[in-house]
Amino acid sequence: MKLGYQTITWGGVVGQAQGVTSIKDLFYQTYGNTEKAVKEIAEAGYQGIEIFDGNLREYADKPEEFKALLKKYNVELVSVYTGANFIYDEILEDEFHKISQAIDLAVTFGASHLIVGGGAQRASGIRESDYTKLATQLDRVTEFAAAAGLSACFHPHLSTIVEGPEQVAKIMGLTKINFCPDTAHLAAAGGNPAELIRQFPGRVKHVHLKDFRAQPFAFLPLGEGELDFVEIFNALKEINYQNWLVVELDGYDGEPKQAAEISMKFLQNHLNQ
Repeated sequence: MKLGYQTITWGGVVGQAQGVTSIKDLFYQTYGNTEKAVKEIAEAGYQGIEIFDGNLREYADKPEEFKALLKKYNVELVSVYTGANFIYDEILEDEFHKISQAIDLAVTFGASHLIVGGGAQRASGIRESDYTKLATQLDRVTEFAAAAGLSACFHPHLSTIVEGPEQVAKIMGLTKINFCPDTAHLAAAGGNPAELIRQFPGRVKHVHLKDFRAQPFAFLPLGEGELDFVEIFNALKEINYQNWLVVELDGYDGEPKQAAEISMKFLQNHLNQ
């Protein structure tokens, strides 16, 4: 398995401001320096990066600059992260306008995976029909991605309608999209990451690793929280997982590179046990 790292740690996650009034422009973004992130990820020993669609979009008119950046630090672009509400019929056209751009950029820069989050929680509460709406649109994303040569993977996420294990099972039973388990989000929502990996062995095509502490709540570098990564790695071995493992840490109180190094050391010490 190859090891990658998400550039999110260098600035955290935001949405592009123009997306407040223009859904077609609501890309994920981190406000950190992309070159600094790529450089330090490579120096920490990772072979690839994952990046938000909004950060990649900054290179849409200067593709050779980003390709040169990857070459300079000898890393691959593994995956691009995008997302949408998916449950509001009126804005679907604009959401897919944005997702289509993310797919085009992913292909341009050589990514193999499109990571997709989404499924908005309504102010009035979750409607059962929202799961059908979400599943229909995730199938649509899957088809768009496959036509471009990408594997689309759904990422359950806190604050969406797919958080805990029952919701994960529900949506996976309604859609054909692949599964990207995020170890910390699944655990924080009451799930067992290892068991959820075992539950969908043929559909785990991408993995996000981060640690988690319940009290006080925090996402953490690997080995600094409460998760049983020995069991998680055992589950990945059992399903013969051969794809990328991407560490995705939303933020860190210290230097981002230090967090990347902590997680790399943990992986080197525990992954092959």
